[in-house]
Amino acid sequence: MRGPHNIIRLVRTGATLVRTGAMNVVLDAFDAPKPLRAVAWVLGWPFQWLGYKGDPDMPPATRALTALGPAYIKFGQVLSTRPDVVGDELAIQLRVLQDKLPPFSVKEAKASVAQELDVDADTVFSEFSEPVAAASIAQVHKAKLAETGETVAVKVLRPGIEKAFRKDVDAFYLAARIIETFAPQARRLRPMDVIEHFDGVVQGELDLRLESSAASEFAANTANDKGFQLPRIIWPYSGRRVMTLGWAEGVPMGDNDAIDAAGHDRRELAARVLQLFLNHALRDGYFHADMHQGNLKVAANGDIIAYDFGIMGHIDEYTRRVYAEILFGFIRKDYKRVAEVHFEAGYVPADKDVDEFARALRAVGEPIFGMDATKISMGRLLAYLFEVTERFGMETRTELILLQRTMVVVEGVARSLDPYMNIWQVAQPIVEEYIRKSIGPAALAKDLGKTALVLARFGPRLPGLLQDALIREGTPPPPVRPHGPLRVRLLWALGGLSLGVCFAFLFHLWVG
Repeated sequence: MRGPHNIIRLVRTGATLVRTGAMNVVLDAFDAPKPLRAVAWVLGWPFQWLGYKGDPDMPPATRALTALGPAYIKFGQVLSTRPDVVGDELAIQLRVLQDKLPPFSVKEAKASVAQELDVDADTVFSEFSEPVAAASIAQVHKAKLAETGETVAVKVLRPGIEKAFRKDVDAFYLAARIIETFAPQARRLRPMDVIEHFDGVVQGELDLRLESSAASEFAANTANDKGFQLPRIIWPYSGRRVMTLGWAEGVPMGDNDAIDAAGHDRRELAARVLQLFLNHALRDGYFHADMHQGNLKVAANGDIIAYDFGIMGHIDEYTRRVYAEILFGFIRKDYKRVAEVHFEAGYVPADKDVDEFARALRAVGEPIFGMDATKISMGRLLAYLFEVTERFGMETRTELILLQRTMVVVEGVARSLDPYMNIWQVAQPIVEEYIRKSIGPAALAKDLGKTALVLARFGPRLPGLLQDALIREGTPPPPVRPHGPLRVRLLWALGGLSLGVCFAFLFHLWVG
């Protein structure tokens, strides 16, 4: 959506950053070069009278982004998950951003329900409350289904929010292009990649079908997790702009007095919330990436309830295995093995010295393990680890930065419940169990069985693929007797099938 509004929006952005005192904070956080600083001040200083004043009681950066509106608030929240881009200090400031905005009317919410679901809201819902929460993208109403009497939460997107976000995101892209044009040395910050990442996150949150799908997948993964529950998605009354799910009834996780009054064991809750997160990240590779107190409750029976699935994290199976070995190596203080895992995974260039890298890792681990148990932090360990690996040439991996950020948040939740919690003692059995299942002999047999099944499926095609490869390389294929290819393909198929059966049989013997 190109147009002069992009220039006007950027000018107002710069003016607001200057007026709120956030300009230098932001430029310093990005370690911006002089040409970029000059462009930023030209866009902001002469026009600061156009900038929004904001709330003077807020820190400069949060004050500016809050004043600029929903897209900027969400941008700040996403950047808070990227300390590799904005630095640790600004990332911490941005984490406290609140996206509470004035609610829109119940009448507008019901109109959105009717338009999206093609139903009469007053017919479907016998009760429909005033907003119980209003954020930058959507708001939530407590309602009751007329058909069943079930109490539900109805999440509705703000009217016109898609168009508003599209305008601001388009301006963000222009800003990224300006940065790359006028300050080539700032390309190391990968401004276009940062905006594309933000754009992807926002597009996911602007389609509530995707959040419903995320909640459904998360529920399927965690169905057998004791002491954990998720609200049920009610698909007939959910769509792109409306999401209906079961009401999460419980005590807010951040209210210790209410938790104590309800008779819940806070020490047990602290251990469980950390172990649940580690299980989701390591076992499933799919975790709630916004697991703060505001998205958690404690049910009357003591179960932990999680909700709001707009931001989810994903880690592939191979990466999970690598980082489980890394965490396990740190738990055992086997820094040489931790270093070797990095090299084996290709995270650190092969031309680096593995012993030197192991010594650098020891410098990370020993100070942390020397702390009192109540101060040990796995999130801090991961943050230091990323600093060291970056010095040795490892590229930043967004999904692992999100994991580290979420770990910090979850540790904060656990510590708020039990300040004397020993993070490593709680984490060790989860990591060891994952290591046993995913890296031991049973995992090897499972991997070989999967490989054999793939060979069995593609066996008939392998001779043809080999022949095509030889032709492309200019090597004439060997002469083939009549009916030879069919015979060869049958042999491949039978061989692959036999291997698959053998490995599957061995695997069942091993795990059985």
